[in-house]
Amino acid sequence: MTGSGGLTVAVELATRRRDEAGQALAQVLRRHEHALQQLDQLSSYAADTQGRWSVSAQTHTSPQIVGHYYQFMARLDQTIVLQQGVIDEADRQCQAARKVLMQAEVYLAGLKRLLEQRRQEHARLVARREQKLSDEFASRRRTTVHAASQDKP
Repeated sequence: MTGSGGLTVAVELATRRRDEAGQALAQVLRRHEHALQQLDQLSSYAADTQGRWSVSAQTHTSPQIVGHYYQFMARLDQTIVLQQGVIDEADRQCQAARKVLMQAEVYLAGLKRLLEQRRQEHARLVARREQKLSDEFASRRRTTVHAASQDKP
């Protein structure tokens, strides 16, 4: 099975690449989850701030504080929009990482299938050789037995 040595190395390398692609996908998924958590925290904070402002705005509030509040809420909204962009980018990275992983798995499966075909072909070749040797031995044995029976008077 001398031809399979290089193929075995290729399978090992493809397995390593597939595993690395899986790890990269897991890392991207963690970043995506973290980005979602941050967006959730920002949204919750904005809603909580809005709720508290509604209660405190019922009392007398100076125009300067109202201005600061609206300015703060505008920046918080900008931050939420930016965080949504981070999530969108993380989604794109997840899709790309999934594609890379899928390609690595398909490539590895193809190499394994080829290796198995080569192993089966080698086994068939060995079986044919053994059968040929067995047939030759049986033929010689039969010829020897037949010759021995002809020599006996």
